Amino acid sequence: MSNIIRRDPRIERIIRNRLHPMHANFASGPVRGPTGLIRKNPHQVGFIGPNGIKRIDRSATGVSAAQFASRSHTKGVEQQEVRKPFTIEDPAFYIAVVLDLVGGRLTSHDKDILGQAHLLATESDETASNEKGAVLAIAFGELKDDSLKFAGVDRLLHFTDEKFQLFNPELKLTALTAVEVSYQPKHWLLPDSIHGGGDLGRRLAARLNERPATQVWKFEQDKITCRASGGTQDVERSIPRIMLLAEEVAYPVMETEHQATRLELPDLPAVIPQMEDLGQQAVDPSEIPLGEAEFILSGGNGVTNWELFHQASATLGATEGASRVAVDNGDMPRFRQVGATGTWVSARVYIAVGISGAIQHLQGIGQCEKVIAINLDKDCDMIKRADLSVIADSSAVLEELIKLVNESKQEAAANAA
Repeated sequence: MSNIIRRDPRIERIIRNRLHPMHANFASGPVRGPTGLIRKNPHQVGFIGPNGIKRIDRSATGVSAAQFASRSHTKGVEQQEVRKPFTIEDPAFYIAVVLDLVGGRLTSHDKDILGQAHLLATESDETASNEKGAVLAIAFGELKDDSLKFAGVDRLLHFTDEKFQLFNPELKLTALTAVEVSYQPKHWLLPDSIHGGGDLGRRLAARLNERPATQVWKFEQDKITCRASGGTQDVERSIPRIMLLAEEVAYPVMETEHQATRLELPDLPAVIPQMEDLGQQAVDPSEIPLGEAEFILSGGNGVTNWELFHQASATLGATEGASRVAVDNGDMPRFRQVGATGTWVSARVYIAVGISGAIQHLQGIGQCEKVIAINLDKDCDMIKRADLSVIADSSAVLEELIKLVNESKQEAAANAA
């Protein structure tokens, strides 16, 4: 018989039709797209809560339906979810992870890398002899996130000096070199990102005279797969000590609670900086590309006063975005369109004003950390997706936002005087 794998049109139709009674039998599990990256099915995310409404957990804390149902709602206060404790008293080795910490908080990229570090620490050759490793997270500057123990951090080195909050790669490289001497990590993992991890990882590899692996997106038992040639080719190689990982390289830690024990910082030698950070420069939000914006105010068909919308975006200091309907109506230019047919965004805060939430738009904002929806329709998909929803007229909400921001600015100016 032939060994050729033949397509089954019936199964393909079932997978496409999520209302089919057998859809869950064939559409379960992670799916890799044509580029090899893991694609998330937005219809499979979440679970049915005790009130029969589908709940979506996008914080990577891994709340299951059973955990949600077991939470205590006494006096309207939810208790912290219960996870299985994961304790490492005397680690045999360390997997060092340098965090991006954009705005002092873990990014989705950071959580993916911590998930991969946990796998390397618990599924390596040393674990066969019951010698487990620990994930050593390294943070520079401000740290606002208190969920490190839920993200897979066993040990933490936090360099709190104000100098680390500035662009000072030489000082950070000196700190990482001191960590190398003191703790001798088995592997170094850094995010291959524009937030500093990519540049710092390459500097560290040059300092330690190691050959790094960049754009790593897949791990196997004894080898890794990296993107090359602008993402058009894949390169396989053995696992090196220093790796710069792409997003979605692994799933975040979902089921365990770690220690996140702070360690003593190593002594750092004096560093004579060769460059000086002059601080942040004010940038016109309208000049920031959507794909790089951290704060987006996006308008849809529910916006009735576009002049007020533009005034609100200027007052809030947000980059403007739009749904496809708003673009097709001529209310916003095409380069402002957000979604699968427009620009995929990864903003820290995304405010959707009058956007119902078509599937293409929800796909485009899948990497946004916090989504706020302003809409009159409490049953629309954007309300279900949002972390915070305001069921009200968009013009009234925008006017109130402008008023509150202006009052806050006046109060700050008076206090400064």
